[in-house]
Amino acid sequence: MTRRLPRVVPRLFLVAWLLAWLPGNLLAADWTARPGEPLQPLVDQASDGDRLMLPEGRYPGPVIIDRTLTLSGEPGAAIDGGGEGHAVTLAAPDIVLEGLTIENWGANLTDMDAGIFVEESAAGSVIRDSRLTGPGFGIWLDAVSDVQVLDNVIRGDAALRSQDRGNGIHLFNVVNVRVEGNDIHGTRDGIYIDTSRDSLLRDNHMEDLRYGVHYMYAHDNRLVDNVTRDTRTGYALMQSKRLTVIGNRSDNDRHYGILMNNITHSTLRDNRVTGIQQRRDAQGQGLVSGGEGKALFVYNAQYNRFEGNRFADSDIGIHLTAGSEDNAVVGNAFVDNHQQVMYVATRPQEWSEAGRGNYWSNYLGWDLAGDGIGDTPFEPNDAMDRLLWRYPVAQLLMHSPAVLALRWIQRQFPVFRPQGVKDSAPLMTEPDMNARNPGDADA
Repeated sequence: MTRRLPRVVPRLFLVAWLLAWLPGNLLAADWTARPGEPLQPLVDQASDGDRLMLPEGRYPGPVIIDRTLTLSGEPGAAIDGGGEGHAVTLAAPDIVLEGLTIENWGANLTDMDAGIFVEESAAGSVIRDSRLTGPGFGIWLDAVSDVQVLDNVIRGDAALRSQDRGNGIHLFNVVNVRVEGNDIHGTRDGIYIDTSRDSLLRDNHMEDLRYGVHYMYAHDNRLVDNVTRDTRTGYALMQSKRLTVIGNRSDNDRHYGILMNNITHSTLRDNRVTGIQQRRDAQGQGLVSGGEGKALFVYNAQYNRFEGNRFADSDIGIHLTAGSEDNAVVGNAFVDNHQQVMYVATRPQEWSEAGRGNYWSNYLGWDLAGDGIGDTPFEPNDAMDRLLWRYPVAQLLMHSPAVLALRWIQRQFPVFRPQGVKDSAPLMTEPDMNARNPGDADA
């Protein structure tokens, strides 16, 4: 006689099969935290895919999130880091952290104390719409990939010296990270990116910092539509290659708008740098000899392309030194800089391409052909410039009859003009800086 299985058994198999194949979010639970109670026990109870809601109030930290959760704060929800170490640590993939205020984490920069510390295991996580205020690093991404840091507000501790503060967002050894729409004030550097590749920094606003953006050994990265203001240096690009730097602004930064040190095979296009001037005394004299503000400073950088940029109202428009040659400079505008170009070396540099050069506000040539190109080349420097750069004390004689006579002789007899920068096709009108090249928006 054949024995039949009870009907409940197939049903149990069916339920088990359905549970195995149902999407995880259908089984996710929502948890609500209680103000004043630590968050760690609640995180420890949750499962992957759960959502933790934080109503208005303060929550004692620190907290380590070691599973895939969404942590959402209502307005006024704040995590207190307890004054030591990291306030929040992300240690699982695909975590979402949003709408939170994070405060009072540690100040030990050697230990990398951060408001949010993102470990390598947290690939694919998202940090957005949060506000961080504290002494150490704001957000530290450590050897992680595919993370997004979006629309956060980060403030440093104004009571500390600049060098004793952490960076707003620190990226170390990251891959394919997007940092976009963040507002950073009063940290050491706004965004520091080290030993990283294939990442995008876009539409971030940075103010009152040492460096707005600081690249070190970071290759194949994109820097698009960011703004720096009142920093010591807007964009410090160092020891990197194949950078794409498009549509950024530097306004009233003190020492450098864009600083390039050992940068190769990179593109700078459609950037605007304005008002880079050193501080002056009541008589209008610079406070530091040789400390002029430089819209663009290029040091030991070769094989780069500068196109469609505007450098204006600065002490020096562009300063090239230490072998910064073999760069293409075309279609840029140099407007009302006290010194348009500072190039001390003697190797000739041609700054035009296919019959098109750059716009110079102090060009006095003419355009008889009416084609928008000056009929005579523009050479921004002469032998007297080099003499004054090498011997700054000689500036006392800048407007003396002897110096004026020497300048006149050089203009009348080009044989006396030394080799240097030459624009053979200067533009008669300033290029339209509002016209972006196709594809720039998706750069």
